[in-house]
Amino acid sequence: MSLPIHHMIDSGPRPVAPFSHAVEADGWVFVTGQMPTDPNAPDAPLPNGIEAQTRRVMDNLKIVLSGIGLGLEHVTFARVYLTHFDRDYAAMNETYRAYFQPGKLPARTCVGVTGLAVSALVEIDLIARRP
Repeated sequence: MSLPIHHMIDSGPRPVAPFSHAVEADGWVFVTGQMPTDPNAPDAPLPNGIEAQTRRVMDNLKIVLSGIGLGLEHVTFARVYLTHFDRDYAAMNETYRAYFQPGKLPARTCVGVTGLAVSALVEIDLIARRP
């Protein structure tokens, strides 16, 4: 096994804690959970509502993946965290699903949590596999 590669993407969202955007080991890529922050205006208010926050999170994940030469088609697993599970689950799913090709959804876990960094409604992390 080779040593892990720690990726920081210049165009990626500013980290809200001490972490790499992604860590790659033997073709597996572990993408840190992304928040609904704007990479071009990290101090701007978060988007309003679960749909807008989910879109921003998914777009941030695409930026990170793209920065290491991958796309959402390489994702094998996603983990979703929601602060208002019962209220936001259906709307988050609808927005999330639109980012993947029909019939090509990654395996996934979705959990309700009591809070997320920057008071976000949603956070999503990914595992991808380099071809």
